[in-house]
Amino acid sequence: MNPELGVCYYPEHWPEAMWADDAARMVETGLTWVRIGEFGWSRMEPTSDDLHFDWLDRAIETLGSAGLKVVLGTPTATPPRWMLDKHPDMLAVDAQGQPRKFGSRRHYCFSHTGYIEECVRIACVMGERYGRNPHVAAWQIDNEYGCHETTVSYSQPALHAFQNWLEGQYSTIETLNAAWGNVFWSMEYDRFDQIELPNLTVTEPNPAHVLAFRRFSADQVVAFNRAQVEVLRPLTDAPLLHNYMGRVLDFDHFAVGADLDIATWDSYPIGFLSDRLEADKAHKSAFLQQGDPDMQAFHHDLYRAVGRGRWWVMEQQPGPVNWAPYNPAPLPGMVRLWSLEAVAHGAEVVSYFRWRQAPFAQEQMHAGLLMPDNRSAPALAEARQTADDLAGLGAITQARTDVAILFDYASDWAWATQPQGAGFDYFKLVFSTYQALRRAGLSVDFLPAEDIPKAGYKVILAPGLATIGPDLEQRLTDGCELAVLGPRSGAITLDFQIPATGRPGLTALDCTVDLVETLPPQVTREVDGGGAARHWVDRLSGKAPDLLTFQDGTPALKGTDHMWYLAGFPDDTLWDRVISMAAALTGIALHPMPQGLRRRQTAGHTFLINYNSAPVEWNGRMIEACDVFIQENDTPAEG
Repeated sequence: MNPELGVCYYPEHWPEAMWADDAARMVETGLTWVRIGEFGWSRMEPTSDDLHFDWLDRAIETLGSAGLKVVLGTPTATPPRWMLDKHPDMLAVDAQGQPRKFGSRRHYCFSHTGYIEECVRIACVMGERYGRNPHVAAWQIDNEYGCHETTVSYSQPALHAFQNWLEGQYSTIETLNAAWGNVFWSMEYDRFDQIELPNLTVTEPNPAHVLAFRRFSADQVVAFNRAQVEVLRPLTDAPLLHNYMGRVLDFDHFAVGADLDIATWDSYPIGFLSDRLEADKAHKSAFLQQGDPDMQAFHHDLYRAVGRGRWWVMEQQPGPVNWAPYNPAPLPGMVRLWSLEAVAHGAEVVSYFRWRQAPFAQEQMHAGLLMPDNRSAPALAEARQTADDLAGLGAITQARTDVAILFDYASDWAWATQPQGAGFDYFKLVFSTYQALRRAGLSVDFLPAEDIPKAGYKVILAPGLATIGPDLEQRLTDGCELAVLGPRSGAITLDFQIPATGRPGLTALDCTVDLVETLPPQVTREVDGGGAARHWVDRLSGKAPDLLTFQDGTPALKGTDHMWYLAGFPDDTLWDRVISMAAALTGIALHPMPQGLRRRQTAGHTFLINYNSAPVEWNGRMIEACDVFIQENDTPAEG
């Protein structure tokens, strides 16, 4: 299918007399999709069981009759005020024991069964009313799971659900005590109902307890989503989707996505550069009005994997946002660049947030395609230009890449539970891996640990993979010519114990972690020939050959022709060396890129994406500032 554009719209925010003009203007701009409804519960049901859908009927008809395809959201991210009167214990509770009160959004606990029943009820009502409506072409369930740190709740409903979950996982309290090592500090339990939530302890709680609670909390998100999926599936043939977020790792998106048809995510490049990315001042200054050159692509590729090949951008930043520490405007051309970059990575739809800037409430400083007084905002013309670009481009077909990164949400939970050193972070480690591959001009796939295709890749990188069992090791061995692991891979069991076989416990590589060091930011371990390790260093022994060594003579990289173990968190120079070595071993062609210029190859096209505020020359071609050059391939795509 050819990529399309859309927009997020809130008919309940505007007089009904404006709807038809808005719809016509959307179509004129080249938009074909419009998302509505995800925050409209108080207008759908002003009081309990008092349903008012006539306004939504008319909105859907107005938009659909203009030629737009509607994405209808279930409104469960914003329960109305009467819901709290009906279920006063439904609020999520933070780690300090304080309730997340009404007056904003996402103020519910995923474990509250009464609220889940209300969500199923409203989803059923909506499905029965709109499931066969010809204008409703997709459904969004809820909105931004995990936003505002709302995955984990320390409420009483969560406590009781956690105790039941533990009994289902361990069967007997003796098994749990042994798995958690509760003999330490006399933490042994007699019954499951004695186990509390791992907050407000005097000092660090048992990491096995914390990790189990994180796994439970992630499972609750899956169950919450599934409850609405199960009620909507029989009522509609339209695809079901959810809009994930950037750098939110506290639930397993692959597990949620398994119940859905399409993965979408909300892309805010400039907000993320300021709010969610560690980088030096020079980097943040250079890309202040463009966003980091790899942050968006990282999530495009990750959510393509979550969606099993089908994914959208549900919310694309069109101008300054309201929520970051600083909110500059995009440079001219960047809204188009972000849109075309998403298409290059396989997006079926890029949808802008939002149609018109709201003049009230929390997001009144968040730009849209229109200003509050209906004048065109700068991004409107770029959306129109992008629509013309896509019409001329046609279908974009993805091709399997030579390299993949194994992404494991549970590893993030493990290292957040016990980082062992300030500054160590799973996302940072994996993102640094992705950046190195992109600097080499490579296109990248992501894989979940449970689904590695056989003989699919030349190289799979799995940095920081907390737990490696024999099955996973075999999948890695079968799935590529070379697997690159470490640092901190295979370091714990699922119950947060050091494996009985030692770390990393690999059968295919004679390599043992004897000692672990964590380093302060100003200290690095230099590697002979260039580069250094930072944050985290494993001291290695074993018969596997030393491929790189630290300047003190200890191994920095050990491996065979089929599996490598990296002993530290590489800086950029060391990553570039490792990628170059892996490419030389497996026959991958590299395309080194200048700063800010990135390359994405599909089956039929090569996209060159210039995030710089100045033109860049590459291979004899000048790529303009904040622009995308698209070339048809003369030879098949890599991989």
